[in-house]
Formats: sequence, C-alpha cells, structure tokens
Amino acid sequence: MRLPSLSARIAKLAFATLFLSAFSSACAYADIQYSISLEHPEQHLFAVTMTIPDVHDSVTVQLAAWNALYQIRDFSHHVREIRAFDGNVALPVEELDKETWRVSANGTVTVKYQTYWDESGPFASQLNAEHAFINTAMVLMYVPERRSEKVNLYVLGHYPWRLAAATQTGRVSMGGMEAYLFTAANFDALADGPIELGKFEEFELPGISPSVSVVVHGESWNKKKIQEDLTKICRYELQLMGGAPYEHYTFILHVGRGSGGGGMEHANSTAIGVPSDEFLDSVAAHEFFHLWNVKRIRPASLEPVDYTKEQYTRALWFAEGVTNTYGAYTMLRTNLWTKQQFYGDLSLQISELENRPANKWQSVEQSSLDAWLEKYPLYNQADYSVSYYTKGQVLGVLLDLLIRQRTDGTKSLDDVLRLLNDDFAKQHRFYRDSLDIRLAAEKVAGGSFEEFFDRYVAHANRFPYVKTLAIAGLELRTVERRSAVFGFSAERTPDGLLVRSVDADSSASAAGLKAGDVIARLNKQDPPHRLERWLAGQKPGDEVHLSLRRGDKQSEITFHLGEIREVFYQVAEDGQASESAKRIREAWLRGD
Repeated sequence: MRLPSLSARIAKLAFATLFLSAFSSACAYADIQYSISLEHPEQHLFAVTMTIPDVHDSVTVQLAAWNALYQIRDFSHHVREIRAFDGNVALPVEELDKETWRVSANGTVTVKYQTYWDESGPFASQLNAEHAFINTAMVLMYVPERRSEKVNLYVLGHYPWRLAAATQTGRVSMGGMEAYLFTAANFDALADGPIELGKFEEFELPGISPSVSVVVHGESWNKKKIQEDLTKICRYELQLMGGAPYEHYTFILHVGRGSGGGGMEHANSTAIGVPSDEFLDSVAAHEFFHLWNVKRIRPASLEPVDYTKEQYTRALWFAEGVTNTYGAYTMLRTNLWTKQQFYGDLSLQISELENRPANKWQSVEQSSLDAWLEKYPLYNQADYSVSYYTKGQVLGVLLDLLIRQRTDGTKSLDDVLRLLNDDFAKQHRFYRDSLDIRLAAEKVAGGSFEEFFDRYVAHANRFPYVKTLAIAGLELRTVERRSAVFGFSAERTPDGLLVRSVDADSSASAAGLKAGDVIARLNKQDPPHRLERWLAGQKPGDEVHLSLRRGDKQSEITFHLGEIREVFYQVAEDGQASESAKRIREAWLRGD
C-alpha cells in the first residue's frame, strides 16, 4: 500500500516502542508477533523471535519446505539452535520431523532461532554487509492451524539501511536501533511480501496509477532507461487488463555481478535479479503480468498453499507459459522489441520444442505436473522433458490466432484473460486447471476447443504450426543451425553448480573438469539461474572460464564450447498471404 510520511508513521506507530522493549516477555497482544534482527550481517544470520499468544497445552511450529521455486528445498537445514521460553523459563522443544517442532506450554510462548542465508537472487534470501533480502516464507516459522490469523513483523538493525517492501507500514527508533513494522492479514500474505534493506535508489514510474515504485540495488544501470521501459510495460499491461489489482506495487531489482538471475512474482511486488539492465525488460514484462495470471487468476490446484510438500498442478503451462506469451506481446506492442525480434523469439521457442526428443511424448500438462523434478539435471536434458514455459508460450500464440480466425478478428486471447479475470480473480474464485481455461476460450470464440485441448494440452501431438501460423499470413521455414554445448551436466546447489557428469570427448573434460566439481563462477560472474538460456546466447568455440572448488582446493580452468547441429525453425511473413490474413496479422501484432 502507499505509505504515509516517515514522521506520520512514527507518530502513528509509537506504540511499537513499548512492544519492542518487552518483545521476549509475556505478550499482551492476541496477534502472533515476529522480530528479525540484522545486527550481525557479516555472519549471514537472521536472528528470529516468534511470540505466540493464547497457547493451550502445546503449540506446533513449522518452517516451509518449499517457496518461490517448485522444488522441495527444506529451508530448515538453514536453521540452528531452536529454543522456546515461557517468559524467562526455558521450555523443551520436541522435533516431530525435519520441518516441525512442538512446545508444550500454556499462555504465551516465545520461540527463538537463527537461520543462515547468503544466496543471491529472487528465489532465496541474503544477509551480508551490503544488504538484506528476505523471502519471509524461507525465514519465518508459522503455526499450521493459525495461518489465517493476523501477524506482525518487526525487522531490527543498527545499520543505516533503507527499506523497501510492498507491506511496509512504519518505522520506529529505539536507542539507535531502527525497527521496521509490517502487518499482514495472515501468514500467507506476509510470506508473499519480500523485503529489501540496504543502500539502494528508489523512484516512481511517472503517469502510472495506482503508483509503482522501483527499488534498485546494484551497479551499472541506467535510471532513465529503467524508468522509461518499465513505464511502457506497466502502462500497456494495465490497459490490457482493464486496471490495477493493487493499491501500490514495488519492483525490487538486483542489478549487476552477483545478482542472480530471473524474477519471482508476488501479490503486490516482484523481485528480479539480472546481470545488467539490458536483460531487465523481458523479465519485468513477464513478472508484472503475473499480477493477474497466477497471483489472482489462479488454479484451484495451487490453493490452499501447502508449504510442507509438493503441490501438483496441470496448469503451469497457462500460469507460466501463457504469461511468457504476454511478456513477448508486451515487448512487441510497447516497441521495446521490433517485429523481427518478436518473430525471432517465437522462432527460438518453436526450435527449442522441436529439437527436444521429449516433446514427442511429454504433454504440456505432464510437464506442469513434473515441475517438481526440475532440480534434477538429468530431468532437464532434452530426452527427458520439455519446459511448460516454452510449450505454454507457443500454445498461447496458436490459441490466440485460432480465436482471431473463428471470430473474424473481433476477439482474441486477450478477451480470454479478461474473462478469467472477471469470472475468477475478481470473484475470489480459482479455476479448474485446463478445464476452465478451455471453457473461457470457447465462450469467447463461440465454439468448441475440446479437440484442440485434448490433442495439444492433454496429449503430446505435434503442434499445428503451419496451418495455424498461416491464419496470420506467416510461414515456418527451416534452416540448419550450429549450437553451443558445454560438454557437461550440472545441478544447482547452495554452493554453486555441482558437476554431475562430463562428456569424455569434450573440451571441458580435456581441460580437467570432473564430476563432483563445484562451479562457483562462470566467466567471473555467478552462474546464471537458467544455464540453458545463457548457453543459447553463446557460439560454438566461445571461450569459457570456470572457477572451481574440488574438495578444499580451488582451481581455474578454461575451455571452448562444443558444437551440435540442429534444425532451426524460422517464423517469417508469407509474401503470398491473403489480404484477410494480413489484416489478422497486423491486428495481432498491434494487439487490436
């Protein structure tokens, strides 16, 4: 939400001083209270205190096993020294499983622990001398049966850092220690609001209402470019969806070396990490569209959130893949991409699909279900899986063109998204995975899409590229392409990229790379989150420099990328297209 002035917040929230002075003692408030101390950033330890009132006989606390990524990451392995108190009296803490503890007591129980985090990027948390980035679901425990109750969070620290978060409500000062106060209607709302503290620059996007703030931590970025580009992105998507679902929105941007890669959507904010601002626009276009698709237009299979185990859904092709479709549309329709760049991106997605053997047998719904396998390097290889991002993005384009054809250009996939927004998001309802998407498309187009969804969503039949692209006067050409390969497979770990296997005849093997090595740096930067996307921008023969850890030893190796030959699919305009096809194409490109 929008914030009052600092002086007004301090006056309004002076009561917080009384609370903080007695945080570890008996709590008179009915709300569950948290504090996070940042006093020793050099140790990378968040010191957490959780005060739970109204305990009867016992209370159980849990820490999430997953968040941000569809991966079980067991955040409890970051935690040490869990203690509990009734006032000043220590209480026994019984561990029930790797993420659950029980404390027997009555009245008010205080739980204290430390959790270590020093991982860059939007999918983790980090505390160091430069800043703190907190994904609260990874740091804060919760009471399972009391997740619906109001919660308050205080973030404490001696450092002159500024703070940015979509849920900030105030700040007080006590004896040189700053305390930032957050309130949320329930734990899930608090868990969906990342927090950034540090020395950053903050500005607003001009002419956007409700307002959008941009917070940038990092180096080598252009304020004017970021401000202008994000303004175009937000203005277009807000117009497309008929207005904002937020009171105030915040972009938290980590830019530069060591910033990780990718973006993570939240209800009223996003956290994005990019090596430089030239990579920002397409990520931001995707993440801002998540305001609607997935955060509010949401599959029922993801509700309510279960933090303790895998939560399976068949709808990620739509939630993520079609969000990719609209990320690309936004880039084109705001002129951040040329028409040829847009065609080039679509060509790249089709080529990625058609060059993966798994595309012949893994449907886009199955790919969605299997998202929880993505942390395994073997699964990510071309023989074992396709990406629901990629397959869903192409599927969104094909569905859009079919709707335009069936309605003689009067309707499009835009209308499907707006209908879902009206019928589900605004009514606080959740859709039934692919079924309600199909029904919405049928309502907009005025005819059945049952066969299309059966063949291309539920099953893995080859997409009807040629026939469907021809609707917009486009053709699909093929050329042979030389692509770069590493010559090894790797799995992401908290310490870096763990090398799982190395091709015996590769340059990497000849340079001395071995299975079990940890890649700490790639070309003097943190390894990108999506290694395959990074590789797609390289050429065979390009030199690669790796900083490795092998046991207690560190080493450096340099080698050249290998080569594979693939068929590349190229989307191009058909010079013989009919006038009706040209009209559909021009309207599609403009977003009319």
